[in-house]
Amino acid sequence: MGRVAVVGQVGRDLVLTVDALPDGGGAADVRGRRELLGGKGANQAVGCRLLGHEAALVAVVGDDPAGAMVLDEARSDGIAVDAVARRGTTALLVDLVEADGTRRLLEHVPGEALLTPDDVRAAGEMLARADAVLLQLQQPGDAVLEVLRIARAAGVRVVADGAPEDDGVRDALLGGAHVLRADAAEAALLLGDEPSGVDATLEAARELQGRGPAVVALAAGTEANVVAWDGGYVVMPLLDAGPAVDPTGGGDAFVAGLSAALLRGEPAEVAAWWGSAAAALTVTHAGGRPDYDTGSVEALAARARATH
Repeated sequence: MGRVAVVGQVGRDLVLTVDALPDGGGAADVRGRRELLGGKGANQAVGCRLLGHEAALVAVVGDDPAGAMVLDEARSDGIAVDAVARRGTTALLVDLVEADGTRRLLEHVPGEALLTPDDVRAAGEMLARADAVLLQLQQPGDAVLEVLRIARAAGVRVVADGAPEDDGVRDALLGGAHVLRADAAEAALLLGDEPSGVDATLEAARELQGRGPAVVALAAGTEANVVAWDGGYVVMPLLDAGPAVDPTGGGDAFVAGLSAALLRGEPAEVAAWWGSAAAALTVTHAGGRPDYDTGSVEALAARARATH
């Protein structure tokens, strides 16, 4: 069992399912409602925990009832929250899902809900003890740089998700991350141009891998995922684990599956299929919270490798 520290967004997730959203001035009956622990950081921590690893969060929640609720849920999931700061108002993420799979996401993330370098330094001992740090790059650049500094000093593997907008942070990221995952828009921030199609995405992944990270995973639109490493690559079509209901959390599950397999000592190709399988299982239900186990992810990944 590995020790994972997840640095990223935590908040209250409100998932509403409707047949269809109304036109302006209209109303619609809500068919399903879930209020739960959410945010990219929380989703990745839950995913790693479900796949057999210890998980801890480095994040910020409010000193309000919503903050207490999400922390209680994280604890019940077996996730350590000692490094979660409390101040202000808890972030709120509203996921509106229509019956045809159309998703609209509303986010209220107050400035005080984002990490500061002081928050990161307060979690420094826990970060340095981790076997891997999963770093969400939608956090402020100075906090990201502090995570990279602590991880580099301790020799901890960094799995980075997304792309920072600041040039200096991007350079530090490519020099300090061991694994990098990004979608097409994020790849454009990293490279200056958005790759179009699988071939261009593979070329982009190889270029980024050559600039520092040992493993690079890029989404090729809605067609596939591409993972490149030193001496190899794999192009994976999006897997079918059942009807796709909501894309929310698919990328977070990919990061969790990829990271969990690498921590288990699996080679990059196997880990890539684990990421794809975890994502496929997550999008079959409304909301970004993952709901799988090691057996289901490993089985789907093995079937996919055998048939693609």
